[in-house]
Amino acid sequence: MKIKLRTICVYCGASSGRAPAHAAAARLLGKVLADQQITLVYGGGRVGLMGIVADAVMNVGGNVIGVIPKALMDTEVGHQHISQLLIVKDMHERKALMAEHADAFIALPGGLGTLEELFETLTWAQLGFHEKPIGLLNVNGFYDGLVDFLAHQVREGFVRGEHARLLFNEPDASALIERLQSFEMPEGVSWLSRQAAKTQAP
Repeated sequence: MKIKLRTICVYCGASSGRAPAHAAAARLLGKVLADQQITLVYGGGRVGLMGIVADAVMNVGGNVIGVIPKALMDTEVGHQHISQLLIVKDMHERKALMAEHADAFIALPGGLGTLEELFETLTWAQLGFHEKPIGLLNVNGFYDGLVDFLAHQVREGFVRGEHARLLFNEPDASALIERLQSFEMPEGVSWLSRQAAKTQAP
């Protein structure tokens, strides 16, 4: 069953990276979001891939919500020309507010902060704190190593296969959004639901 995504939270770098394909993918993602009338929720900066995806949405009349900690307003250069810029006290509040606004999550290429946001969101899904779809926009194979490492964790018994499969992996923005829209949380996948089932067993 296809779900209507009203908002998608995009995690991405405050740098544009070395490959021009990263910026191109951010621009295309922004256009796809606006074309599908999906609001972008992101980290609030106007530099790097953050600024590129936000500008791409705004340039075609889309809606953008940025969330940025006060301390990063200068270093990440808060974007003053988006639909709404929310200034919060710290990173914890930023992540919580971004997640609260989002119906789904996409990670573009990025650095340590992007990975931290992505894996916290994936961990929350694993635990059952949310049932929102999560995807990698895997530009030029940027996330191939990460996908391989997740498979390694599954083989080594540290991650369940069904939890690794909660993370969609696509190189194309439209295809990724299509998969996110078709997501249904499998029954009994979350850690909390398994614990509840154990306590209810005779």
